[in-house]
Amino acid sequence: MANPNTRFSYSRFKAIVKKEFLQIRKDRASLAIAVAMPILLLLLFGYAVNTDVNHLPTGVWDQAKTKDSRELTKEFTNTLYFDHLYNVEGYAELQKLMDQGKIKVAIVFPPDFSYKLDTGDQTSIQVIVDGADPNVARTAVSNAQLIVQNKAVTLQADILRAQGQAKFSMPITTDIRVLYNPNMKSLLFNVPALIGLIMQNVTTILTAFALVREKERGTMEQLIVTPVRPSELILGKLVPYVGVGLFSFTIVLATGIMWFGVPVKGSIALLIVLSLLFLVTTLAIGILISTVAKTQLQAMQMSFAFILPSVLLSGFMFPRETMPLVIQWIGSVIPLTYFLEILRGIFLKGIGLEELWLDTLSLLTFTFLFCFVAIKRFRKKLE
Repeated sequence: MANPNTRFSYSRFKAIVKKEFLQIRKDRASLAIAVAMPILLLLLFGYAVNTDVNHLPTGVWDQAKTKDSRELTKEFTNTLYFDHLYNVEGYAELQKLMDQGKIKVAIVFPPDFSYKLDTGDQTSIQVIVDGADPNVARTAVSNAQLIVQNKAVTLQADILRAQGQAKFSMPITTDIRVLYNPNMKSLLFNVPALIGLIMQNVTTILTAFALVREKERGTMEQLIVTPVRPSELILGKLVPYVGVGLFSFTIVLATGIMWFGVPVKGSIALLIVLSLLFLVTTLAIGILISTVAKTQLQAMQMSFAFILPSVLLSGFMFPRETMPLVIQWIGSVIPLTYFLEILRGIFLKGIGLEELWLDTLSLLTFTFLFCFVAIKRFRKKLE
């Protein structure tokens, strides 16, 4: 006859769940981390993580001092990419302002700017850009070139009209349509990813302390001598945090939608279901860490060793397509990589499970894998 202690017991599992719920309720610090911290981080990073480059502080050295130079300067500032903050009288002054970080862009008009325009000769303006931040520099250069090109086309049209050509049209035009995020707001792209990143970090750290706390309090020995099986203990500790994580995710999701005004174009029900799957995955990672770590300090260090690469390699900060192939392979074993595709797909594109099934399958695989390894790892500790 089989020993009943070798089979999964729902009553023992239920007892572990009840014990963990009571422990979480008494641990006010963990509850604060699980509920308040994600909201605070979303509010903080939602404003801080902004890849839109606008209002670059700009200095102008206008040697021409004519109507034409003033109009072109105004066209720079009207784009909202450039803020005309300083008028200078030489390269030394421009260099000093740029060294001090007071300006990112400098525009220099030559003395004969208007004269050459009037005579039909070719003229140019100089745009000096602070290249310390490549993203800022690329934006400044591309927009400056576009503004000058538009001005050149307008002047050429005026010349042709003056010569009797009433109609002037470009030989090639571009019909540009931007899907999913027509205004190209980085907020709509970043907030969904921030929700996933924050929930990963908080839930992983929470459960990373689950078994370590038992070890440091001396209650692990009591659990070892009980008939509780590793699967019952691991899953029993996991379930309460799933509830806490789902509650926290719901609050953060509502904050992203109502506070930042990021709409969900797809199914909210599907988003919650797949988010629940991701939460189980990250909680299982934390449990796995807690089976390896012997102290809470070790658990914290291991958690950050997992969290930091996920920020860089998951596609949160940089497009994965631009990374070397080996780095892409490493990023493919990070669950956040797939959850970001799910979040952005549902938020921005409004797509469903038929397009996200592969990402969903990957999360399911990670969930079972991490739970299985955590149970096996803990079983070795019991022997």
